[in-house]
Amino acid sequence: MRIISRRALREFWERHPDARGSLDAWYADVKRADWEKPSDIKSIYANASLIGDDRVVFNVNGNRFRLVVLVRYQYKMVYIRFVGTHQDYDKIDVATV
Repeated sequence: MRIISRRALREFWERHPDARGSLDAWYADVKRADWEKPSDIKSIYANASLIGDDRVVFNVNGNRFRLVVLVRYQYKMVYIRFVGTHQDYDKIDVATV
């Protein structure tokens, strides 16, 4: 999968260094992935939450942080829409972020 953009992850882990290992591992896994449908994600990330057909919420670093992505399966693209603390996550609308 192609991930747009790693910069959001980097900016987040600069503020929260303890998230770096988990975010780096997620990035490496997804870059190697070939997701064709939401169930492909669930088969690897059982704790991921599927929001509609195109949004996915990942728990990061023991659920201390959340990562929301928009997936375009037909184009093999993953767009990072949000990365933040659990408190910040509670303030967003996952379906529209």
